[in-house]
Amino acid sequence: MKFFSTSQIRELDKFTIEHEPIASIDLMERAAVAITNKFTELFSSTNSVCILAGPGNNGGDALATARLLLQRGYQVTTLFLSTGSLSADCKANFRRVEIQFPRSFIELTQKFIDPEISNNTVIIDGIFGSGLNRSAEGIFAEAITWLNSIDNQVVSIDIPSGLQGEENPDLSIPIVKADYTFSLQFPKLAFFFADNEKFIGKWEVVDIGILPEAIQKNSSNLYYLEQQDIVSLLKKRTRFSHKGSFGHALIVAGSKGMAGASVLSSKAAMRAGAGLVTVHGPECNRTILQTSIPEMIFQSDIQQDVISEVPDTDKFNVVAVGPGIGTSSETTEMLRDLLSNLKVPCILDADALNIIGQNTDLLEFIPENSILTPHPKEFERIFGECETSYDRMIKAQEAALRYKIFIILKGAYTLIVTPDGRFLFNSTGNSGMATAGSGDVLTGILAGLLAQSYTSEEASKLGVFIHGRSGDLALENESKESLIASDIIENLGKAFKSLQD
Repeated sequence: MKFFSTSQIRELDKFTIEHEPIASIDLMERAAVAITNKFTELFSSTNSVCILAGPGNNGGDALATARLLLQRGYQVTTLFLSTGSLSADCKANFRRVEIQFPRSFIELTQKFIDPEISNNTVIIDGIFGSGLNRSAEGIFAEAITWLNSIDNQVVSIDIPSGLQGEENPDLSIPIVKADYTFSLQFPKLAFFFADNEKFIGKWEVVDIGILPEAIQKNSSNLYYLEQQDIVSLLKKRTRFSHKGSFGHALIVAGSKGMAGASVLSSKAAMRAGAGLVTVHGPECNRTILQTSIPEMIFQSDIQQDVISEVPDTDKFNVVAVGPGIGTSSETTEMLRDLLSNLKVPCILDADALNIIGQNTDLLEFIPENSILTPHPKEFERIFGECETSYDRMIKAQEAALRYKIFIILKGAYTLIVTPDGRFLFNSTGNSGMATAGSGDVLTGILAGLLAQSYTSEEASKLGVFIHGRSGDLALENESKESLIASDIIENLGKAFKSLQD
């Protein structure tokens, strides 16, 4: 799903108003109906409602929602906060509520007065929308402070008031801490950053009927990868396929005491469909690897405990390097020599990234269209410290553009940054996957896909989606606490079938 910046969304609204055509007040009404429908799915009329509405269009959405909830039999108190002029559509909805339901309506202009509410009262936050470009002050800051001091459930319309749609360099300012956020038509970029999680709660997109033509015509570099975006990528196997049809992956992994990383990555590559998988590792890991995964080929290094060199790589379709290799001087020289001679895109993970962090000149040797899979700390060791998640995203974009590589920033909503500067956020996965070896599994999946002639972009999209889907399926039998990396591998088959079905 393509989504947009807050400034672009305003243009999409404008296009819809002009070309549907529809009056802006009627588009606001349509948004309010969608918000009300979503709200009534979550909360029955046994819950009383307190709505905080501001002077802009977000406040207009809140006022229209107040009227619709009152019409559906909810007990609603509306607090309208204003210190000056109102937007035209907010003013129109102000009048509608004031005329139709005067006893449910309180206007506050100077000082915020705490309303009397019960424990089952749900608060709807419609103070500010996503177009905010300054911090809340005065009565608005007082309202947000009160809202954050109570234990009642909070629903924010479009975005929690005080939070900006993209970059939020200062999170110490007054920002609503919502339990739910109903985002209009598209998610906001800010939703995908760990820094903002405590404000957003659980977010859902509500469709307000923006013209599909407007969405198609306007370009964006922001994408949220959902199943419909992934299904078409999956290659179909023919009846006469053989193991040679699905490529040969080389995984350079392991050191003394770290055989497990080799096992996880190579087994994941096999489960992701590679025809052949060879692991190059130290001799000390031979027995463990060949016992654990008899389907895998083991290629022994000349060293007993570390990897010091990799022979000719020409017969392999893809090379993945890093899981458990350590950062010894011998292994560092191996990586330098390997990158200098590679003729195909590679996957760099774990200790390969740590070595590059210590020797950043190696970035210049990485083949174009290679895939780097850092977690935040590994990324910062290479590209420098980042003040915020937004800052990290921009640095990743700069690096992807400069070195013509794909960067997969692992985490919730794992982010793929492409060599042409696009941002692709993943929709699958869960916090149970924050466990040792999960990244090794992702590396193996990516290697298995690249071996089968998926492009680097296709492998990145399908890889992170399948990885997350497998983790989600694992929760059918495990808890988030008990989930381990092997569970992700064991559910890869179900994950692929979920796309095929």
